[in-house]
Amino acid sequence: MANTGAFFSSLSCRASFLLFFVCFARSQNIVVFQPSFLVSNGPQISAFLLGNASGISLHLRTVSASNTTGSIGPASCVTEATRWALTTEQMGKSAVRVHLTLNQSLHLCGENETTANCCPKPLCVLETLQVSACAGSTPQASMLIQVAVNARLLPPNAGADNKTVFPNQVYQPLGVCPCDLTSRACDARCCCDQDCSNEDLKLFASHCLQGPFGGQVSPLPDYQCSVQSAENSPDWFPFLCVSSPPENNPYLGLFYQGDTIAPRPGPSFQMPALSAPVPVGIYIQGSPVVTSDNKYFTIPQMVLGRCVNGAPVAFLQNFKVECVTPFHSCPTGPPLQTQQKDLSSEVLDGQGGAVKVNLTDDEAPDLTLFLSSGQADFTSEMLVCENVTLALDYKFYWKGNGITSISLTRTVGTIVLNGSLALTTRYSAVFLNGDSVAEPNSGNPGYQVGRPVIAGILDNNTDLMQRTRINLWKPVGDGLCSSVNMKPVVFGENSTSGCLLPVGQQNTSRCDLLRATVADLQAALTTAAYVAQRGNPDLTTMTDWLNISFVTPNSSSATVDAAGVCGDIPSHQHISVWSLTTSLVDGVPQREIQALEVSYSKSTWALDCGGGDVSLCEDPEESQLFPITSSVTFIDIPINAGPAKNRFQINFTEYDCNRNDVCWPELAFPFTRYYTGEPYSQSLAKGMILVFMFLTAAVLGTPWRQIRQAWHNV
Repeated sequence: MANTGAFFSSLSCRASFLLFFVCFARSQNIVVFQPSFLVSNGPQISAFLLGNASGISLHLRTVSASNTTGSIGPASCVTEATRWALTTEQMGKSAVRVHLTLNQSLHLCGENETTANCCPKPLCVLETLQVSACAGSTPQASMLIQVAVNARLLPPNAGADNKTVFPNQVYQPLGVCPCDLTSRACDARCCCDQDCSNEDLKLFASHCLQGPFGGQVSPLPDYQCSVQSAENSPDWFPFLCVSSPPENNPYLGLFYQGDTIAPRPGPSFQMPALSAPVPVGIYIQGSPVVTSDNKYFTIPQMVLGRCVNGAPVAFLQNFKVECVTPFHSCPTGPPLQTQQKDLSSEVLDGQGGAVKVNLTDDEAPDLTLFLSSGQADFTSEMLVCENVTLALDYKFYWKGNGITSISLTRTVGTIVLNGSLALTTRYSAVFLNGDSVAEPNSGNPGYQVGRPVIAGILDNNTDLMQRTRINLWKPVGDGLCSSVNMKPVVFGENSTSGCLLPVGQQNTSRCDLLRATVADLQAALTTAAYVAQRGNPDLTTMTDWLNISFVTPNSSSATVDAAGVCGDIPSHQHISVWSLTTSLVDGVPQREIQALEVSYSKSTWALDCGGGDVSLCEDPEESQLFPITSSVTFIDIPINAGPAKNRFQINFTEYDCNRNDVCWPELAFPFTRYYTGEPYSQSLAKGMILVFMFLTAAVLGTPWRQIRQAWHNV
């Protein structure tokens, strides 16, 4: 610990001395080298010139000691030619960095190489350099450098490319000698190893590794037609031999599995740079929309659960997102403060031209849809933020592989800020072909879990089905029905949601009007009359659509409305969906909707007239919140598996082809009536020909000939 303190004390003293010297030299207009004497054994040397260096020039020369006195002469302001390059760099007002670099290669000279750019002996450079700082022709300071640089000893083939080149592994085994496992060393029993000398091979010449691992892949198999000779051929030759080129040997793929691994970049904490847009020829579904200055056309979108301001827009992909932003002060830039010149940009249409975004401004009548209560600050000054961008709704009109026009509706509003608020901004983009929205399907052909249920409204003028959605409540902000949104019913996911409706004494005095108001709110969830049976319905085919069954609630005659009480309120809407799994496509179940029913549940709403200073039944300004709910349930229809099996069918499964790998009843399947690949007469004829050929081969073959010879001998 004492040594460490002494070291830092010495270092601080030196730094203080250097700082004092710089200040003193600057005040006296003198310069000095620090250090003034150097010993170097490398090709690069650095030092500092301290003081007022204005008007100072540097000169470099090679010096040597006097043979009589042993001293070096005075500094000179004459520059001589050396093997060193002198450069300077201003480090501050009173410091200049002096850098020397050797302009010579340090490798040893070869046999036929000149000594101009190489080292003739291992001690390549041995000399003394003098750097002089002169003001005009008068030396002001000098520095001596003793240089002793050795040549770099490199291997003879240091720059050669000695990478091992492997042949194409698809057509031959890995390398010519797979047992050669050690580089530049002889592997025992590996007779094909090129590193083994003749003396090494004599040690294990009779114990060489066999087969492809030992490099013996050249012998052809015996089933090759070129291997068998006429006098030593079996009885089945040449009818059953194989004529194949020698490259197709049985060892192909023994070391090669057909897979390649691409190198992956390591993890990085740097933000990935957005690649430059590819020049647009024509747009296809999913390709990014590009502006006329070859930049991505971006709109704030939801990416990985977060709102990203610069997300590119994809062609024919609709989206609708909501971004919640803490609002503390008036915004000054996008996306909350936008300018017309930024929004009215030109976009490439995919047909060789460009279209301009047509901007239309809309004033938000009610800011409760965008603001939620925050923390009030009565000590701060009230701020009025004008023309805050609350929503951007884009409509892209397309035809074929191009964009014909783009319209944008910007919703702005004035926000009075006193403290902090939570601002919910909305962004959407829809692609329209004429007047119809380019909506994606929910499966192909059947529904997929997690995709929206497709509904339809029949157009009596065109007899075409207009696609729409079946919705549920999606409360936002305070949860009131006046500010509520809607979300689509998603296939295969049961859900329940709702909103709150303020009801006061004036509402309960007219129960018929209250029931009608609630019924209209519930009816707005399902405006369609048809539902698509599959996930990719045809708008022109009515067989792809099913009628939606609406169960009308029956009014109870026994219900009597009283003061502050209303009965038969259709406060709950329930959607029941029956679906059936019809098939499998690539292992994915394909589900179809068999029926959809919309029903209602009634309840009685009664104001809480008791308690409090002011009764709800007396003050018409007071109100009570009542829930309006909606839900959906998906019901799977079981597949009819046929009549129940008896005990014999359950236990005796030896001849059940569906439950065994070996199916004895199908041993002669091509000769049975169940084979439908060709007419029964043709399959029977071909089978008889095969039986005849088998009998002929058995009679004329070697076994039958040996049996006849043995019979005659007996």
